[in-house]
Amino acid sequence: MPFAAHKVLLGGVSDSSGLETLISDGEINPDHVIAIVGKTEGNGGVNDYTRILADQAFRSTLLSSGSRSTPEIEQIPMAWSGGTDGVLCPNAVIFTQDGITPEGDGPPRLSVGISMSDSIKPEDIGRPKMVNVIADGVRVAMDQAGISNPGDVHFVQTKTPLLTMESINDAARRGETVFTHEPLESMAISNGTAALGVAVALGEIDMPEAEQIGHDLDLYCTVASCSSGVELDCGQIVVVGNAAGAGGKFRVGHSVMKDAIDSEGVYEAIRNAGLPVSGNQLPKDLPGNIVQIFAKAEADPRGTLRGYRQVMLNDSDVHHHRQIKAAVGGVIAAAIEDPAVFVSVAALHQGPPGGGPVAALVELFDD
Repeated sequence: MPFAAHKVLLGGVSDSSGLETLISDGEINPDHVIAIVGKTEGNGGVNDYTRILADQAFRSTLLSSGSRSTPEIEQIPMAWSGGTDGVLCPNAVIFTQDGITPEGDGPPRLSVGISMSDSIKPEDIGRPKMVNVIADGVRVAMDQAGISNPGDVHFVQTKTPLLTMESINDAARRGETVFTHEPLESMAISNGTAALGVAVALGEIDMPEAEQIGHDLDLYCTVASCSSGVELDCGQIVVVGNAAGAGGKFRVGHSVMKDAIDSEGVYEAIRNAGLPVSGNQLPKDLPGNIVQIFAKAEADPRGTLRGYRQVMLNDSDVHHHRQIKAAVGGVIAAAIEDPAVFVSVAALHQGPPGGGPVAALVELFDD
């Protein structure tokens, strides 16, 4: 402690120059980087290679500029979400911990805990076993962050494996069944299962029955942001909250966007983080800096938006993931006048249908 967060822009799919500049300028110590959450410019699908390239670039920079070994660097959670549709811009938030213990209790400030789960097998995706694995990992990360009250957790980013034809066939060879044989569908299922694990760990819901996973949309988490990909076989978990005496200048807050155009939810998250915002407009003399807005988004499965008929779910040319990501990205970018925000889709069990959790990470100018 204390913890800090720095946002950098990506000039290309393998560009880690923002991180390199922070290190060369003495803004951060590479050995103090504990987690990275970022957006890359790929298609956001199963075959989105930009996530892998960004991951490799940032790990390479940390390896070459610091004193940690390759196995140690590999244990740093890096959750990359693909797809910067519309006005969204590729970016990454780098979380650091400087190791200096603050004096006294102090007001609640940013605290971050991380954990890496055991391997998640293809047959576990979409099943109660995966819910338990993620719930256990969240509890470990909370303990590491020094957060005992679930109400002090405002953002949980996970990255879990999804199904590929190779892993589906592997399960079959071992006599196991899988939730779905569609790799793209498995992205939402993996995300949703992880979100239920977060919700269980935080006491938002009871342990779900197997038949509720992916189907009971009344079960959801209000702080989970879950992504999945082919670049890992375990669960990476980053718990972000506030803890008394953590020190530093950063805080995090959250709310829920009730639907795709709920900008009030964005401002409520900013207020919850500690920056005074009256109404739906940022004051020019805001006493702090909005480091990042993290949001999950999903096309409303009912095909409506505030009573209006929506047709993105019928579109066979452009997948609804890309459409809703661009739409929600535009709403949030306009709300804070910054297009380098984090909007991720496949929000099953993350917020209400058609909406999603939204978290605000801020830097306070004055205590």
